Amino acid sequence: MYSKDEKLSLLSEMLLFAMADGEIKEEEYDFILAIASQLGVSKIELDNLPLNGDNYKPIKSESQRILQFHRLVLLMNVDQMMSQSEVYKIKEMGLKMGLRAEAIDTVLKEMHQYPNKVIPPQELIKIFTRFYN
Repeated sequence: MYSKDEKLSLLSEMLLFAMADGEIKEEEYDFILAIASQLGVSKIELDNLPLNGDNYKPIKSESQRILQFHRLVLLMNVDQMMSQSEVYKIKEMGLKMGLRAEAIDTVLKEMHQYPNKVIPPQELIKIFTRFYN
């Protein structure tokens, strides 16, 4: 599914996002570590990732970009605190991924309708489908 470089890029992107409010909280790190484990990346590899975005590799598949955006939304809400810097950063990252601004804004608005702001994957897909058709 992903090459090793793509996996490391995704995780680096998540770490950078977690730092949007100035620090990586324990809950955020644990969430990223769980994603790393799912991707087959060790804790040592995760801890050695550069935090400057130098290893960014764009995701070619639209469905994989939407999946990564969903991970970022989950990461943003894992500590139950959403700062303006995180909202700005997630919008910036979504646009950088090539996602439509309208879809990003809709996800960020509609996530508040769900427990813990965890928008179900099928709802996320519906939103993106609506804006891409």
